[in-house]
Amino acid sequence: MGESGLRVRRDDGVLRITFDKPDRLNALTAEMIEAASDAVEAAASDGTRVIVLTGEGRAFSAGADVGPDGAAPGLSTLDAANRFTLAVTTSPVVVVAAVNGVAAGVGCSFALAADITVAKESASFMLAFARIGLMPDGGASLLVPAAVGRARAARMALLADKVTATQAAEWGLISEVVPDADFDAHIEALAARVAAGAPRALAATKRIINEATVAALPAILAAERAGQGPLLESADFAEGVAAFQEKRTARFTGM
Repeated sequence: MGESGLRVRRDDGVLRITFDKPDRLNALTAEMIEAASDAVEAAASDGTRVIVLTGEGRAFSAGADVGPDGAAPGLSTLDAANRFTLAVTTSPVVVVAAVNGVAAGVGCSFALAADITVAKESASFMLAFARIGLMPDGGASLLVPAAVGRARAARMALLADKVTATQAAEWGLISEVVPDADFDAHIEALAARVAAGAPRALAATKRIINEATVAALPAILAAERAGQGPLLESADFAEGVAAFQEKRTARFTGM
């Protein structure tokens, strides 16, 4: 099964979803995200035992596509992102995020929505939304503070600081960091271990952990949408996108 910018493959009970636009650091379009959601949702009833989410090349995903070749993301992209985050968190199938490089913006949101997030030592995480005049979405407003607390989440979101994989593991943002040379083998072994588990027990365990930690996710996604909508129409967002495309520092005016 294939989709432009997305690669989906299933074998031995392992569903592998790969963001596949390496020349754009796997920047995400609404169409890519919708196709990924289709695959995750179908996994609940097709015998899949574990889902592995990763990126091709040197990035997991740089976030929503704001490059010069297409229109800036809008509510359709945000809605697609919300659907994907809910698909990942509500699926009875365990989702492993294999973070092979930078995970920024909504790419970071998706990486953290997974049940088990493992990163290469060279990978990094960034809530880059503020750099283009936006607020976090894709559930990051809840997923990040649920993992690392309010102070660290606020710093990541307000300053758009890059967090190394090692730091992310130390904070509890991700489950572990693996040397680059060992990463692929480690992910294969982890996927096989999950796939060999008792599916009903794993589904029940996933459900209760999410109920205990991120039960408010649907409400937070709705609040993010309400807050992000006006920002997507703001002059600051237009300036943020222009500055990103022109590789310069944005000049925000609050308009």
